[in-house]
Amino acid sequence: MHDHSSSEESKSKPRSSSRRSPIGAEVDAGGVSFRVWAPARERCFLVIEGNSEHKMTAEDGGYFCLYLPGLDVGTRYQFHFGDADDLLADPASRFQPDGPSGPSVVVDPARYQWSDYDWQGMPAFGAALYEMHIGTFTREGTFAAAREKLERLRALGINCLEVMPINEFEGEFGWGYDGTLLYAPTRLYGTPDDVRAFVDEAHRIGIGVILDVVYNHFGVGERFSEFTPDYFTERYSNEWGKAINFDGPNSHGVREYIAKNAAYWIDEFHFDGLRIDATQALFDSSHEHIVTVIAREARAAAGQRQIYLVSENEPQQSEMVRPESAGGHGLNALWNDDFHRSATVALTGRNEAYYHDHRGTAQELVSAAKYGCLFQGQRYDWQDKPRGTAGLDLKPWNFVHFLQNHDQVANSGTGARIGHLTSPARLRAMTALQLLGPQTPMLFQGQEFGASSPFYYFADHAGEIADMVRQGRRSFLSQFPNLRDEELIRQMADPCARTTFEKVKLDWAEWERNAAVVLLHRDLLNLRQTNKAFSRQACARDGQMDGNVLSSSAFLLRFFAEKPSDERILLINFGNDLVIDSLPDPLFAPPEAHQWHLSWSSEDAAYGGSGRRPYDFWKRWVLNGDIALVVAPFKLQNRQNVSAMPIEDWQAGILRAGDPST
Repeated sequence: MHDHSSSEESKSKPRSSSRRSPIGAEVDAGGVSFRVWAPARERCFLVIEGNSEHKMTAEDGGYFCLYLPGLDVGTRYQFHFGDADDLLADPASRFQPDGPSGPSVVVDPARYQWSDYDWQGMPAFGAALYEMHIGTFTREGTFAAAREKLERLRALGINCLEVMPINEFEGEFGWGYDGTLLYAPTRLYGTPDDVRAFVDEAHRIGIGVILDVVYNHFGVGERFSEFTPDYFTERYSNEWGKAINFDGPNSHGVREYIAKNAAYWIDEFHFDGLRIDATQALFDSSHEHIVTVIAREARAAAGQRQIYLVSENEPQQSEMVRPESAGGHGLNALWNDDFHRSATVALTGRNEAYYHDHRGTAQELVSAAKYGCLFQGQRYDWQDKPRGTAGLDLKPWNFVHFLQNHDQVANSGTGARIGHLTSPARLRAMTALQLLGPQTPMLFQGQEFGASSPFYYFADHAGEIADMVRQGRRSFLSQFPNLRDEELIRQMADPCARTTFEKVKLDWAEWERNAAVVLLHRDLLNLRQTNKAFSRQACARDGQMDGNVLSSSAFLLRFFAEKPSDERILLINFGNDLVIDSLPDPLFAPPEAHQWHLSWSSEDAAYGGSGRRPYDFWKRWVLNGDIALVVAPFKLQNRQNVSAMPIEDWQAGILRAGDPST
């Protein structure tokens, strides 16, 4: 136990009224203000640099505060409650240089000299996303090293980064989704100012940055219960840990902790938005849902800047992206798992486990391009219940479409990227659909250069917890029949081994070695951003685009425009060669006084394809298998409607070809 006989009572009143945030340590010209929420405690002590102890002043609502003059940036501090030997980090710590169990450090965000004064923020419309994990994006695994790669991504056509969680967590490596201190950027990737410099540089070259945040549970090693058990609730079941208390007794401090955290990243680090993990697990029966509060606080912190708020939501609840005025939560976009699943089945031919309800057919892919989510309230066989909610009125930019993300690559069991599970030609065609389709595209780190490195689940744990993590992964993956194979299980990467973490780091030498893959992504993103047919993110409901199937594996998407010359058709075939005599579909009819010509092909030799074949759409033609084509109209000077041979001879030839006796 601590000896409190030497405790110092601060004679200064806490300066709560001038604080930026209701919790944490904040610097002003004269000292540092400390404030913490610990309603289960009758008294709280602040320990400075491990020796100087100060009793804090109790406030209403379970808060304790203290202002200490003379302290400055870099001061290390911890809390204790007088009835235990443990010294605890600040739940709202801004930095933990010795890890989550060490002392917290006073940080002054105002000392960083920003250069992004003209940055207007990140609108939802027009985004091209790139998901990245700082610890594995480069060999160094730091923000400083990642900053050096930003110019490449901008030249590629990326204009918004989605950074996987950077909050402090246990161990020396991990995905970051098991955060223990949500305000502290992990020491593993650099200092708080390294984070700011990364965002600042991204803004300088025209890239927005949104942050992945986890508000549905806290990770292993958290100490929140020592401040109050009211952080948690037993009323809901959460598959990742104890459910967070957003609607029970004494939940006001929890709601404040989470909502102000969202505002904190926007305010102090100039992030351009958030990707909120598993929003279906933010259980809240309050009059105002916590997701709505998070959105409002984040937007208020941004001021005049536009921010982009994305929801990961397994049940695909469309209210996430509806405005508050329409009973929604006010976010901008949903990750669309349906597109990923249909695309994966089309690429691999396998629809086991949670891919069960998807066939990868042309109709599914057309419907995803037109309407976003495929399940909008109808029965979903894998879960034996309805899935999704109505969203036919939503806009294309309300959905994020991806072929890969951190979860789905890891869920292959072997960490294999989609390029190792399908053919290069088929992947090129699907990449065209993803990057030219109306919805917001998202690449996963390394996808743009065909990275060969796997991406496994990894978390630095030992002992019993490590055994639980290993068993948990095996149990989850066992829904895939092939991943129950004992021999394969023995070969699976150990999620708790450092070697697993090291294997997933990108090899940037592959950027040059796989130049054809880079060129494919660059050209498609350039088409998306410069061609009017694709850049408008055409909405089917508004009559701006439509689509139809040509066969079970082939389809077309027609993008309309005010000027005929701006219209485009995207033709895709994931099956065998399709011989086309004619297409009885008005969507393939060219604009008046125009005819189609080939504008772009996924089989261009520059992309590693088999070459562009000539097309004359006045004649019979072949839509090859595993191909994507963009056709554009050209104006006819002298329209030719006359067959090259007498029509009677032509029709006689058709009859002879259809007569089995000839």
